[in-house]
Amino acid sequence: SILTFVGILPLFHIIVTVFMNGLPVILERGFTFLTGTLGEGGIGPAIAGTFILIFLSSLIGLPVALLVGIYAYEYPDSKIGRATKTLLQIMLEFPTILVGVFAMSVIAIPMGTYSAFAGAFALAIILMPYVAVYTQEAMRQIPFTYREASFGLGLSRMKVIFKILVPLAKRGILTGVLIGMAKVAGETAPLLFTAGGLYQSYPTSITKPVGAVPLLIYTLVQSPSKADHAMAWGASLVLLLIFLLIFIPVRLSLREVKL
Repeated sequence: SILTFVGILPLFHIIVTVFMNGLPVILERGFTFLTGTLGEGGIGPAIAGTFILIFLSSLIGLPVALLVGIYAYEYPDSKIGRATKTLLQIMLEFPTILVGVFAMSVIAIPMGTYSAFAGAFALAIILMPYVAVYTQEAMRQIPFTYREASFGLGLSRMKVIFKILVPLAKRGILTGVLIGMAKVAGETAPLLFTAGGLYQSYPTSITKPVGAVPLLIYTLVQSPSKADHAMAWGASLVLLLIFLLIFIPVRLSLREVKL
């Protein structure tokens, strides 16, 4: 229990510190802080940009990641299956700043501009290994008897996978999805080369520059101004709340499948 306390102490310290420094800033500026532009003393465009990037990266990355995870589970001993598992492990540890450089070279430079699409493309690459690995591991936890019984009923391989196994593994899969989304929500390095930043107005197109809360925090903390530092603390609290409001309710409401 002592080791558990020591392990979670840094997490609680971070949460308390962010709340203590960020909450007074939000309370002082009120609703304007959440909806106003940077010139108005708010981070509204950054919040909107964060949700746009999360949505787009999920739209791009989740279908591919789910299929990759299912393939790695279904064909673990094939050459492609073993290579896929190795590649996923590498991608989990791959420096995200290099992902940003790659996205810049294949998306931003050919387009001639930073954009939400370029940022989402980079974030999708970061999201995919988390979802794929959790999908594979979640499906591995399902007893083999369920698979045998399904084939015994005459179901095809595709029906067994998508109608039986995937629903049984939904808790683990959703955990991977949430972890992947939380990861990309807080990413900064890839966005330095792809998103560009937009804080004086709200984004209007995925082909134009877009802001993000972590990217704004990075920009603000480099300023010598105490007012900018205070805004950075407020933005940090918003980023923390975005993560908690998405992750905790879904985890609590999702019922575990009893096998």
